[in-house]
Amino acid sequence: MKFKGDSMSGVMELSVDWRGRPCKANKHGGMTAAVFVLGLQAFEMMAIAAVGNNLITYVFNEMHFPLSKSANIVTNFIGTVFLLSLVGGFLSDSYLGSFWTMLIFGFVELSGFILLCIQAHLPQLRPPHCDMVSDGENCLEAKGSKALIFFLALYVVALGSGCLKPNIVSLGADQFRRGDTEQSRRLSTYFNIAYFAFCMGELIALTLLVWVQTHSGMDVGFGVSAAAMAMGMISLISGTLLYRNKPPRGSIFTPIAQVFVAAITKRKQICPSNVQMLHGSQNQVPATSANVSNLLHTEKFRFLDKACIKIQDGEKESPWRLCTVTQVEQVKIIISVVPIFACTIIFNTILAQLQTFSVQQGSAMNTQIAKGFKIPPASLQSIPYIMLIFVVPLYETVFVPVARKVTGRSSGITPLQRVGIGLFIATFSMVAAALVEKKRRISDETVSIFWIAPQFLIFGLSEMFTAVGLIEFFYKQSLEGMQSFLTAMTYCSYSFGFYLSSILVSLVNRITSASSHSGWLSDNDLNKDRLDLFYWMLAGLSLVNFFNYLFWSSYYSDNPSLSPPRQNDESPEQDLENRGRETLKHMNGCSWK
Repeated sequence: MKFKGDSMSGVMELSVDWRGRPCKANKHGGMTAAVFVLGLQAFEMMAIAAVGNNLITYVFNEMHFPLSKSANIVTNFIGTVFLLSLVGGFLSDSYLGSFWTMLIFGFVELSGFILLCIQAHLPQLRPPHCDMVSDGENCLEAKGSKALIFFLALYVVALGSGCLKPNIVSLGADQFRRGDTEQSRRLSTYFNIAYFAFCMGELIALTLLVWVQTHSGMDVGFGVSAAAMAMGMISLISGTLLYRNKPPRGSIFTPIAQVFVAAITKRKQICPSNVQMLHGSQNQVPATSANVSNLLHTEKFRFLDKACIKIQDGEKESPWRLCTVTQVEQVKIIISVVPIFACTIIFNTILAQLQTFSVQQGSAMNTQIAKGFKIPPASLQSIPYIMLIFVVPLYETVFVPVARKVTGRSSGITPLQRVGIGLFIATFSMVAAALVEKKRRISDETVSIFWIAPQFLIFGLSEMFTAVGLIEFFYKQSLEGMQSFLTAMTYCSYSFGFYLSSILVSLVNRITSASSHSGWLSDNDLNKDRLDLFYWMLAGLSLVNFFNYLFWSSYYSDNPSLSPPRQNDESPEQDLENRGRETLKHMNGCSWK
């Protein structure tokens, strides 16, 4: 079913307002509506970043968990935030829609911040205060009801933030109709502006909010995070009347499961030589890439094509035995993006080190920058975001127009090229971290904290390429009704990266431990640990991962129906002719092997 009133290059697109009525092109959507979503993006990032980036300090100093355990608590928390994004994407696409999912889980996240504030404020909910250095084993870590309340608050925040994140991206992007070149340019611009809002939120969190946590206490800091989250919810609600909403379409997993069941059931069948004999095959190319309700057949993963074979003409088969070409191609897209997704896990494992061990690394350095003023170690993470609030606009206003003239693409370079550049740069972040840590360990004097700035700067630049490129890639590869879920896969990469960090810390400690000495990261003293060797190991893994990404990205190919809009020097007739060639290219029959 497609509503009138929201035409896009001659194709009617399903979008409704908050009441479920058809949208009006001159009233709903556009950058005006997206601004309210960007407001939530900035405030929510401000709130969660202030907690996540300095959480290790609170867990180690106030809750008295050992250093390696504290690092794992932080990485597991952040990993859970991003893993739960799959839940938010599923609920949005299948049952609630992006707006209502954001509204519900935004208040869930807000309640988690309030509970954290209460836990940090009341002494009876925390273990007795002590000095981890002088008191040693007398500092008992939080247990029982104290630990329960802490972890409950922490994971309520994780549930709310995780379910919110993919829908912020998808709701904002849904305000731009997918189709012609101009809309595609605005969509790419939106992704860059969204990252700029992310950087602003991070910057304020890592400077102002971390300073408040350090000087006024973590209870006040958590309270400020709650206030920031409340401001974000006000911004979201303020744009209610302007949003273009994609209504939910039922379970997104059922059609996927049907394809696998049907393909396995008909595994002994042979595909017809003519693709047009497959059930639901399209005889003509769509007039615009916005019409993604029907996908063209492709030759990859040809075993799945057996789900489209008709056994008996004229008789209706169960949807668990006979699927359309579009259903099958949808599953092929999901399978195709998995290797790309997997190649960004190591990248996010590096990010985990910058939010845990690098913060502790800064704590062991000279934080004095002026008489009577010391910089909080967590605030050093703000340095790349100071750089990025200037670099991101330059990327959009200078690099993209120049690259657009060379490549003819609305976004300048492809999302996959952008991801690859970021993955390559990330390796040098760990190289810089290893060199600085070695210098810190062998230096006779306390090294200035600004020596660890390069590792943050390099990674910040790599994140601008990788994070934005990955989100844009997943959103543009998604079909109607699956934008939030596929976008959530981006955040799952963060989740697996942080979980992998926890596994690596434990594994490295076990492998490097011996009877005569402890493991690289097993002590609570960085002067005894070998963090530099751990960083060198991550640099090597990152470089290997980059070459692995080059292989999979060169292997990946888009479905012709989801191909980018025409180049800026092509006429609509030329674009249609080119799409016709793509159709003929992909309609050469299917093999049974």
